[in-house]
Amino acid sequence: MTGFIRVAALTPNLQLAHPQANAQALLSLACAAHAQGASVAVAPELSLTGATCGDLFLSQALLQHAQNALTTLCNALPENLLFICGLPLSVDDRLYDCAVVLTRNRILGYVPRARLPRAETRLRTFAPAHTLTRQTLPDGTPIGTDLVFELDSLRVAVTFDTATPPAASAQLLLCLAAAPEGVGQASLRRNALEQLSRATASACVYAAAGEGESSTDGIYSGHRMLVSEGKLRAEARWNSGISCMDFAPEWVTARRLRTGCAHKDAAATRTIPVTLALRESDASLAGLRKNPFIPEDIGERKTRCAEILHLQVRALHRRMTHVHAKRLVLGLSGGLDSTLALVVCAALCRQAHLPATTVLAVTMPGFGTSSRTYRNAVTLANVLGVELREISIVPTVTQHFNDIGQDPAVQDVTYENAQARARTYLLMDLANKEQGLLVGTGDLSEIALGWSTYNGDHMSMYSVNCGVPKTLIPHCLEAAIDLLSAEADTAAHALSTVLKDICDTPVSPELVPGVQHTETIVGRYELHDCFLWYFMRYGCDRARLAELAALLHGALPEDERTRTLDIFCRRVIAQQFKRSCSPDGPAIGGISLSPRGGWMLPSDATLTL
Repeated sequence: MTGFIRVAALTPNLQLAHPQANAQALLSLACAAHAQGASVAVAPELSLTGATCGDLFLSQALLQHAQNALTTLCNALPENLLFICGLPLSVDDRLYDCAVVLTRNRILGYVPRARLPRAETRLRTFAPAHTLTRQTLPDGTPIGTDLVFELDSLRVAVTFDTATPPAASAQLLLCLAAAPEGVGQASLRRNALEQLSRATASACVYAAAGEGESSTDGIYSGHRMLVSEGKLRAEARWNSGISCMDFAPEWVTARRLRTGCAHKDAAATRTIPVTLALRESDASLAGLRKNPFIPEDIGERKTRCAEILHLQVRALHRRMTHVHAKRLVLGLSGGLDSTLALVVCAALCRQAHLPATTVLAVTMPGFGTSSRTYRNAVTLANVLGVELREISIVPTVTQHFNDIGQDPAVQDVTYENAQARARTYLLMDLANKEQGLLVGTGDLSEIALGWSTYNGDHMSMYSVNCGVPKTLIPHCLEAAIDLLSAEADTAAHALSTVLKDICDTPVSPELVPGVQHTETIVGRYELHDCFLWYFMRYGCDRARLAELAALLHGALPEDERTRTLDIFCRRVIAQQFKRSCSPDGPAIGGISLSPRGGWMLPSDATLTL
């Protein structure tokens, strides 16, 4: 896929203090990683000699063997592979624990360890990087902790310490390590690497010493980890071998632009240009997800949805108490969005020890209301114990058609929008009469597409669902069963039954008689939510979104993917005027379309994606 490259972490089965044998082991892994499509491969700290040589590091024979082995390795590397490994290096009568960066037939630079581990003999053997008095070796090879290796659009930096990132905004951070294993240490390392990735918005590769190291005073697990965007993509321990990950350097740049991620002054670094043709990977190891808003792990998904409900409840409670509202008012259609809003209102009442009848749900049948959604709305209100009122909008809208000269037989946009606006002004006035707060029901996906009637369902007094995408709502409703059943004597079976039928009901505005499916009109929400995620997080243009749709949703017909993408690219920009005057509502996840800081876009922009 365009723009993705593959990186690899290697764990050799080394022979302690035998550099030539280790060079062959590293070469074998480097060739295997290259054959798997890797453009960058990193091996552990001191992997040419082993990290547990102790005072053997002071042996001139070992140092010379390490240099000879490095030459052997460098000359035999595959073409177009950036390779990094570790070795001891003597400079000006001091010994340094270094990472060496090389391609075939060329050593590009050495990066010495800045801080030495206090609990090991390396502290008395090696000198820290700050004692270096030169920036280049006698043969002209750069050395220092300030080196950044630049390959076309990719910038690579090397570190030995996850707590101290390199001084440059490299997109790929390579961490060489040789820490002994201990109880709980793997989890600490994993958390530290994920935090480093989040803090720098970088992809991180961690390769630690493993098989072949001495067990005299410790054991080494060969921990390999590859992380992007703060998420672990691949991990292995207790074996030699290769672990790979795909990532897109331009996506790192896009995330930094989007999040304002701070970096140290790049002017303080030295850039080493690298002539190497990066190979594009198929992105199969990038962690790309078909439904990016929905966690794949069931346990994580339940936890995420429960937290979303908690955030919604707390946000709505804060607004309700601030305006001294006596009631919560909302329109209940029997669809996904109004159901989630009602569940949040009901949970608020339970947590705040308010009677369920504090919630006033209003069902407003119109020309296209189906018996299924009507039945579900009534059943849901009864199960939750909220007050339900039924107010038909047919007489009001019919009179309105007479007032404006609209022929009811013409089922155009006026016919549809008049119903949405009638419902909204009815709810607004009812909220005033009840000293209540009108709770909006529109979700993040609808807001992205502008799939609402301006000053109709587009408007409310507080938009509780504005941060929740359509594809995640069914899972939130599933989590709501446990929430509501645990906190009140709710008929769990009845609640589960009605929520399941609501989730199984095709999404529809129900504004015209007969069948009217939203996804037939604007396209599948699973596609729209996928487009929204990758557009908002990485700034993907239409061509990249099309690639992603083909990769992740290839089972859908191409013409359907293309049509839906056309709709998304057109509406996500053109419908900003609705978002510009949208009501307040809580940002729930990493994507917000609030014009007050989440997504600030002029209403008259004409950008073509």
